[in-house]
Amino acid sequence: MELKTPYFLVDEALLEKNLNILRGVQRRAGCKILLAQKAFSGFAFYPQIRAALAGTTASGLYEARLGKEEFGGETHVFSPAYREDEFEELLKYADDFVFNSPAQVKKFAARAKAAGKSVGLRVNPECSTQEGHAIYDPCAPGSRLGTTLANFDESILPLLDGLHFHTLCEQGEDALEITVAAFEEKFGKYLHGMKWLNLGGGHHITREGYDVDALVRLVLRLKETYGVEVYLEPGEAVVLNAGFLVSRVLEIVHNEIDIAILDTSAACHMPDVLEMPYRPPVLGAHEPGEGGCVYRLAGPTCLAGDVIGDYAFDAPLKEGDEVVFGDMALYTMVKTNTFNGMPLPAIARRAADGTVSVVRSFGYEDFKSRL
Repeated sequence: MELKTPYFLVDEALLEKNLNILRGVQRRAGCKILLAQKAFSGFAFYPQIRAALAGTTASGLYEARLGKEEFGGETHVFSPAYREDEFEELLKYADDFVFNSPAQVKKFAARAKAAGKSVGLRVNPECSTQEGHAIYDPCAPGSRLGTTLANFDESILPLLDGLHFHTLCEQGEDALEITVAAFEEKFGKYLHGMKWLNLGGGHHITREGYDVDALVRLVLRLKETYGVEVYLEPGEAVVLNAGFLVSRVLEIVHNEIDIAILDTSAACHMPDVLEMPYRPPVLGAHEPGEGGCVYRLAGPTCLAGDVIGDYAFDAPLKEGDEVVFGDMALYTMVKTNTFNGMPLPAIARRAADGTVSVVRSFGYEDFKSRL
């Protein structure tokens, strides 16, 4: 099937490969895994994902509603600060509310409990394990995310069903072990008698080389020690390497280096390339130092820094050539924008039999309606 570039393509067979790994973790560890919608909210694929996972997590009202209406299962929500004018509606969608501070618990938890909802507190174990991603480190000094031990208020304990922490970003089980040790030292005494513990997201469970056996052992130990249900809420791991962004070369220009201007934009279609920063893989390309024809891949917007990176190809690129970026399901469709009036890429799916179909396409009205 010929699609107009650029477009996102989610491969259902690759998605199922990830889901099978997550199924195995749930079965062996007796835990529940939730889809973190902040990373991937492609609800057209929810029927496939909900066949494997227990539910979704949300960062606010709209994600909570999407999770409840399109995914089903358990719907969990966390916000650094809930809005009074949205909370009553949130009660219709969310089953589990995680609050960021004792003050938020005191303000909202009684209403949530009266509505039959589960209530938890996000804590900050003050244990940084990340390198190079300070913007994504909830344990960085001065972080607004989670309650530190110094700010923990024991008077709210009767209102709490569980504790939650989220400190990881694209990390392995070894970083989780370090974090859990810090969590138990500071907050473990409060967990006895509670119903659940949520280990947050950032677990790269489906990445090659991830120590799944160690994760299972850790979860089993926590369950045995504290008698709690254990939740994991990965986002990236669910769709890791299951999506692509297909683009074409519009023009080749030269300024000290050959520059391929594509019909896709880092700024508009894959913002993490600039924000994280993140270097996506390109099918058929390799590192510039490994020889070949080197090109700087760049977008068509007026932003001077709309650059994806330098890549080497075995043969010269020319106008009209297809350039395919890998690992483009996570943090892409949820972050796209229409800066410069750039069209949003269509979303397509590739079924297990290889058939490609369009999930949704976008046009001028999608740009105009936001303004």
